[in-house]
This record gives sequence, structure tokens and C-alpha cells, in this order.
Amino acid sequence: MKRRDFLKIASLGAAALMSPKMLFAQRKSEKRPNILFIMSDDHAAPAISAYGGFLADIAKTPNIDRLAKEGMRFDNCFCTNSICTPSRAVILTGKYSHKNGVLTLDDEFDGTQQTFPKLLQRAGYYTGVVGKWHLKTEPTGFNYYNVLPGQGLYFNPIMYESTMPWWNKEGTIWWEDLEAVEEGKGGGKQYKGYVTDIITDVALDFLKDRPKDKPFCLLYQHKAPHDMWEYDEKHAELFRDVEIPEPANLFDSHAHRGMAIKRCTQKIGRNHTLYEDETEHLSGRKRKKKQYQIYIKSYLRCVASIDDNIGHVLDYLDKTGLTKNTIVVYTSDQGFFIGEHGLFDKRFMYEESLRMPLLIRYPREVKAASVNDDIVVNADFAETFLDYAGLSVPGDMQGRSLRPLLKGRTPEDWRRSMYYRYWMHRAHFNIAAHFGVRTKRYKLIYYYGLPLDARGARERPTRPEWELFDLEKDPREMYNVYGKPEYSDIAEKLKAELVRLREEFEDEDEVALI
Repeated sequence: MKRRDFLKIASLGAAALMSPKMLFAQRKSEKRPNILFIMSDDHAAPAISAYGGFLADIAKTPNIDRLAKEGMRFDNCFCTNSICTPSRAVILTGKYSHKNGVLTLDDEFDGTQQTFPKLLQRAGYYTGVVGKWHLKTEPTGFNYYNVLPGQGLYFNPIMYESTMPWWNKEGTIWWEDLEAVEEGKGGGKQYKGYVTDIITDVALDFLKDRPKDKPFCLLYQHKAPHDMWEYDEKHAELFRDVEIPEPANLFDSHAHRGMAIKRCTQKIGRNHTLYEDETEHLSGRKRKKKQYQIYIKSYLRCVASIDDNIGHVLDYLDKTGLTKNTIVVYTSDQGFFIGEHGLFDKRFMYEESLRMPLLIRYPREVKAASVNDDIVVNADFAETFLDYAGLSVPGDMQGRSLRPLLKGRTPEDWRRSMYYRYWMHRAHFNIAAHFGVRTKRYKLIYYYGLPLDARGARERPTRPEWELFDLEKDPREMYNVYGKPEYSDIAEKLKAELVRLREEFEDEDEVALI
């Protein structure tokens, strides 16, 4: 039996010996912290100035940066499946995609399964989720919800509140006809204004109206900066006469990589292009440069609105005396390409798509302006919240609590590698299904090229191929060194680690490593 499994079982056994009255008394005496989980959609770490990336000097995010200055910044937080719906399911359940049943965008979340909000709610927390949900089925485990249907709209959005029916008049689930819902034909309530402001107003109402005798857990989740990057009037002139810095590899030719990146169509200025009307008179590098500027300015204007609104919420915590006893988390559901490798969007296991921003502030326990570079994943969030609430962590969760790291101590048995898998073979931007392993220094990716009956995946196999990157020598992942004699031992060790991780997480199917 693994040590962490033994500890979970032991803690469950200890809890079982205590009566509900004893457990309640223990929790009450510990003054359980409130939890404010803030998540944006597709927010890349370099678009947060606290991360010091190539945009840091020009695209400031002072309110999000407050969480870094007053808490901990994680530099190696990774998602386990870089796409919206699966990542959200992993965060809720603390389980990888193949365990929680959401492998792709086409899967429905089974709301009957165990989630951290349900466990917190049963333990006396007042729970809520507002904003982007994107899991198709009705939110469960929440005292209150008010969420967008599907992606939702940037302007005058329809939202579904927990007091409303989840079914529309025709008797079909609202997400089956999103266009009708977004036109107001499927129930819900239309709010006038910009979605980021509206979600924040609803979140503040939740905080103001909550029962004051209970700790709260609020999932405050933004639509922005998801495409199509529609910004509000307040930020329309931001960066107007500014040339935004380009990533160093905007003009990456993809010459030293495998076929997967060459085949994909999420390339700025090529294949699946954006802003055709504004750039149809241009070609080559000039076209790509122009499209990048339009794209990045729109993206960063959406981010600026998020930052402003987070400032309002943090100010509310300060004014009401909640700051000291509230864990505030800021993250994104995955990373995002903002021009690196000449790409936009996500899905690949490359760093920009894999890496999630993660900032956590909790004045009672987290040292201000601290930085952690341990490998953490989105499956860790659920266990962290349960740990801070004083609850036993279910043995079938697959992450680990970040609490020791937040205290400034890395356990000796902390993970030294992480496992990733993207299932939606060629469904979007022609990206092949793949899985891989990342350590502090190396990354091994296997494009196995099969749909494997994953919903939404396309029945067009691709030839299997490997990519190996030395992140110390090649942090931008420009040179695939798989097959180089000097890396043969490393490749074999990483393959063995990949097999080990697949066995540990019980992700077993017909994919054979070549």
C-alpha cells in the first residue's frame, strides 16, 4: 500500500470514530477558512505581470498581482488535459479525465459524483458558483449558482440561476440548442451589460447575502479571455497606439519538431486565420505581425477587465474584514498560446498550453511574496480545499494537498513528474491525440494518433511519433531531441516513467508505446 493511501485510510478511520457532534465542535474551534476560487478561461501566465513574462512591462495586472505580493506564486502548475470542460471536471473532482468521465468537450459531467463543493457543503460550508460553468449538466453541491449556458455571451448574457428550471420549454436541455438559449428562447435571465462586470456583481451579491454564521466557498469564474476576445467600451482605447511586444518565437517555422505541430491549423496568419478583413491586403510576415497585434490587444483588453473586477472583490474582502480568514486562489482552466510558436489556443502539451497560472493568498498561513517551483497539477486543488476545511480526503482522489507547499515545506515524497493526456483527436485545429510526462528538466510527448472512441474525436489516425525536449537547454521547445544518441538513456527513463504514471493513475487502454 502506498504511503499516501495509507494516510488517507487512517484519517478516514479516525474521523469515523468521532461523532458528528465532536466533528462539528472540532471544526468550529478551528475557525475554518473561507474559500474564494477565482478562475478565468484561457488566461496565459505571461499575461499576468506578476509572472514577469514578455508582456509584463506593458500589460499590467495590479489586482491579480496583489495575490502574488501577499501570497504565493506557483511557477510550475500544470493542467492534466488542456481544454476547458475536462479541466473543470478535474478541478471539481480531484480526479483525472479518465476517472471523472469528462475526456473531451463533448462529454457531460456526471453531477452525481463526488466533488469538493459537495463535501464542503455537507460539512457546513455555504457554497456557490457564478459565471462560466461549461459542464453541460446542472451544477450540484452548491447552495446557489448563477451560470452561463455553454460559452455564454460577452454582452447582455443569459444566465441560469438556481431558482430557475434547468430545462427549457421544449423539454430539451438548454445546452443542446445554445443559439436559441443565447437569444433568450430557452429560459434563463438576460443581464444587460458586459459579462465580466455582471459575473462580478453576482459574485459580490453572493458574498453580501451569504449566511454570516457559516464559512463560504465561492467559485467565481470568468468567461474572459476566451475567444472571440470581445472587450468592453471602457478598455477599447487601451494599447491603441502601442506596439505590443512579440514572443521570441512568433515566427517559428516548426522545422525541428514532429508532424503534429506542422499539421495543426491554429496558426496566426496561416491556415485557420483571424482578422481577414483587416489583413487581406498583407502577406507573409507582415500579415502575421498585423494579425498578432489585433489579437493580442483584444485579448489583453479582456484581461484588463478581469483585473479591474478582481480588484473590486478583493476590496470587498478588505472592507468587510474577511481577508485574513479567506483563502483566495487565482488560476485559469489551462494555459494558452498568445503568439508563441506562431499559435493561439491550447490543447498541445507544449509549455504555453500546459502551464496554468496559480496564485494563492491566505494571510494566516502563506508567507507574502513567496514563490514555489514544485510540480503541481489541477487535480491538487480539491484536496487542498478539503485539507484547509479540516476534512478527510477521499482515497479515490488523485491529487495532493498543496498545504505543505503553501507553508514553505516540500515533502520528501512530492512528485517529480506529471502526467498529461489530450484525447480529442483531430477534432479542433487538426491536433492529434497525445499523452506525455514532464519533469523539472525534460518533457516527453507521445502522439499515438488514435481516436479511441473518445466523443468528438475524429476517425482519422495519424502516424505515431515522439517528441523530447530538454527544457533547461531549450525552454521554448524549439528542438525535438528524440532519437539523438546523447538523449537515448533519458528517453528510455522517461518512457519508463510514463508507463509508471499511467499505471499509477489507472489510465490503461490499447495504446502501445513504440
